[in-house]
Order: sequence, then structure tokens, then C-alpha cells
Amino acid sequence: MAIAAATVIVPLGILFFISGLVVNFIQAVCFVLIRPLSKKTYRKINRVVAELLWLQLVWLVDWWAGVKINVFADNESFNLMGKEHALLLPNHRSDIDWLVGWVLAQRSGCLGSSIAVMKKSSKFLPVIGWSMWFSEYLFLERSWAKDENTIKAGLQRLRDYPQPFWLALFVEGTRFTQAKLVAAQEYATSQGLPIPRNVLIPRTKGFVSAVSHMRSFVPAIYDITVAIPKSSPSPTMLRLFKGQSSVVHVHIKRCLMKELPEMDEAVAQWCKDLFVEKDKLLDKHRAEDTFSDQPLQDIGRPAKPLLVVCSWACIVGYGALKFLQRSSLLSSWRGIALSAFILAIVTFLMQILILFTQSERSTPAKVAAGKPRMTGRVQQQ
Repeated sequence: MAIAAATVIVPLGILFFISGLVVNFIQAVCFVLIRPLSKKTYRKINRVVAELLWLQLVWLVDWWAGVKINVFADNESFNLMGKEHALLLPNHRSDIDWLVGWVLAQRSGCLGSSIAVMKKSSKFLPVIGWSMWFSEYLFLERSWAKDENTIKAGLQRLRDYPQPFWLALFVEGTRFTQAKLVAAQEYATSQGLPIPRNVLIPRTKGFVSAVSHMRSFVPAIYDITVAIPKSSPSPTMLRLFKGQSSVVHVHIKRCLMKELPEMDEAVAQWCKDLFVEKDKLLDKHRAEDTFSDQPLQDIGRPAKPLLVVCSWACIVGYGALKFLQRSSLLSSWRGIALSAFILAIVTFLMQILILFTQSERSTPAKVAAGKPRMTGRVQQQ
């Protein structure tokens, strides 16, 4: 991490981790004392508490880096966002797709009840991973034999969720890179599938399971396509912390769950066909540098994330000042060494967070082995 970047990242990291530990503590207390008595009450409280942490990252996107998110959706779909349970099917284009989703959820009023299916290692991320665990995120090992029961149990728990929730499912299984695209193209060629150009081949078992268990209580699927304009650099966590802006285009199409086929194989094919159409849509975006088939919606830039960050800064700053006055921490070499050690830990944790989000370091999804063929369908694991 460059020294110039560290001078910005470390103070933000200190604020994030201290406030995050407070949030984690409150979540843990509620999980132990309230959840056994009333899961509904716990979820309502956790929804508010989790937002106190997650809004800091929304602030990072909106106010610190000034990332411009342009949303293209028809008026009916846009007005229903946040007012219904929904299964989200985004492509995994950039390092901060999950943060873009949080921004959209915050605008729709359901940030605290936003859930995602993520790889198991995510829950071990200090502060943010722990908050996701308390918020009922689904963590998978990317092995269907191990994950099938995890998905089933996690989806069944959502049946009685008290507020409208979003469940994001990245069916590509990993973030998009050119190396992964080449691998997907080679696989598609060997199996006689449409050759992808802008997306990876979806892994459909998780989606089929989600539809099977959520069909009765989730009315809609949001087909979300993320694209970066040619004139904009791709957003990354490091760019966000440096305050460097980007532009992200998001295309949203609402599909009714009741219109999906009943048979599992047909549902899997529906997902594959959706990504073929998504690929064509991204071709069109590449040519026009916009999503011209849907109107541009105004999502604004609300002050709530800014107020939350300012409040946390005042609370943490006041607490730190009082602690230093009482402890005389900086008046001895031992105290100075301890302070330097704490700063080093924060720097290290922020480096982990940044590296964890980088596409180049994400693990490729495993593809089931199969004999090459030029026709027919394939069900991926």
C-alpha cells in the first residue's frame, strides 16, 4: 500500500473497524439474548444496527469517491424496488458489484435486509464478514455436495422474513476477468454452447434450488446487468479509498417468479438463456456506451450515509480523545510502540479487505468435467 494512500486509508480504517466492532458487539448481544425469544424482533433490530456499519461503505461510494451510478429501468420496476421480496441475478463485472448493490438497496430502503450468497471465506473478514453472518448471509464452499443443504436451510429461513429483502445470487460463481472469459469460451466451444463475450457461463444448480424454495413467497427476480462506460476506469476498493471517481451503468429488468418453468431442467435453461441475452445487452452497451432500451432513473445522493459517518467520527474521536487523556498512552515509549502496532494492524486489515475484493485474486469457479460435445445441454455444478 503506497504511503500517500495509507494516510487516507488508515484513518478511515480506524473509524470503520472501531465502529464495526461496536456494531458486531451489539449484533452478538442481540443474537444471544433476543433471537432465541423472537427471531422477528432480532431481525428488525439487526436491520437497523447493520445499516450503521454498511452505510459507511455507501458513504465511501457516494460522498468520498463520488462514484456515479446510472440506473436504467422501467418506471414500474423501479417503483417496486424495496417494496417486495426479490431474487437478484447480477453479472459479476467489477470489484465492487456488491457495493453497487448496497447503494441500490439503500436507495430502495432495504439495505439492512439485503442478503447475498457468498464464498465461505467472506464470513471470516474482520467486522464486515461478521456483520454479514449476523445478517443471515449464505456462505458456500463452492462444492454442491457440501452446499446443497446450506442453501436449502438458508432459503427456508427467509420464508418468515418480516421486511422486504433482496437476495443476491452471483450465478457466474466468480468475478469476471479476461482469463476466466477465455476459459469459459473454451468450455462453451467444447460443449456446443453459445460462446460468451462479456459474461461467464452461469452455474445453475444454486439458482434452481433458490427458485424451488422461494417460488411461493418471492414474487420477482431482478435481472441486473452492470457495465462500465468506455470513458470510465473500472471502480476498485483502492480507488474508492483514494477518493477517485468512476461511472457505473446498471440495467434492471423485473421478471415474475410465477412465469418461470416448473421443471428444474427448464429453470436451469431459463437462467442460461438469461445470460445469453445479458451478453447481447452488453454487446449493445459496448457499441452505444449506454443502455438505451430503458429510461434513466434518478437515484439521488441522500445525506443519511454522510450523517452516519459524521456521527461515528464524532463518537469515535471523542472516545479516543478521552482514552488518550486518561491513559497517557503517548507519554511513554511503550505506549507509542503499542499505538504503532495498532496502526499496523489496521493497515494490514485494510490491505486484506482491498486484496479480497480484487478480481485478479478471486478464485475461479469449478466446472464439472464432461466429455466434449457439440450439441445438447449441460448442467453445471
